[in-house]
Amino acid sequence: MRPQSPVFEAINLLGLIHEKTESAEEKELLLTAADALHFIITTGQRYEFDDYRQEFRTEGPLMVVASFATREEAEAWLKNHPRPPYHAHVLIADQYHVVMYDRDSNFRKLVSTYSIEYHFEEMMKDGRPPPAVASFDTREQARAWFYSLPERPSQAVIQLGGEPYLAAYHRNIDHLAFHPFSLFEQFEQWRKTLDEKKGAEDPEPSS
Repeated sequence: MRPQSPVFEAINLLGLIHEKTESAEEKELLLTAADALHFIITTGQRYEFDDYRQEFRTEGPLMVVASFATREEAEAWLKNHPRPPYHAHVLIADQYHVVMYDRDSNFRKLVSTYSIEYHFEEMMKDGRPPPAVASFDTREQARAWFYSLPERPSQAVIQLGGEPYLAAYHRNIDHLAFHPFSLFEQFEQWRKTLDEKKGAEDPEPSS
């Protein structure tokens, strides 16, 4: 049996803080936080929330709610979803996208994000990927190795076809994604181009 979830204790703590808070605005924010925790419990998502908190504390990249091989598959999923998970992340060919959804207008869109690039930035403090723990010629070999591990980590740096990759395991959907570190080089070049463009557009200070 799992240990008792701290959700109930968190609700009680919010109540105690609410009693001692004088600001009406802060009281409303505390009630909003408590309502969010009540929502998790009453909709039967307590275990999912516990899993999310555990996964959130790992070293892996952002959690995703689904993975698709093609854009067409992802678009079909979003079109037919009765209640799209607003602002949740999904993978399309192992590339991060965020779900945009407006309930009133039924606007639905998948927007690419730089989530994995920012994760790489945190990993590459010295400007280089961490050392690889294994090397493979194909993704099939890497996948077979990863799934043979007695305990699958949230992420592992590997060499794939001679290039550094991050193998990221999304436990909630049992999906192993492969992210090339070369994406970060492209990201850095994109940021540099934006900075140069911004610098060219900024007016020079008057003397």
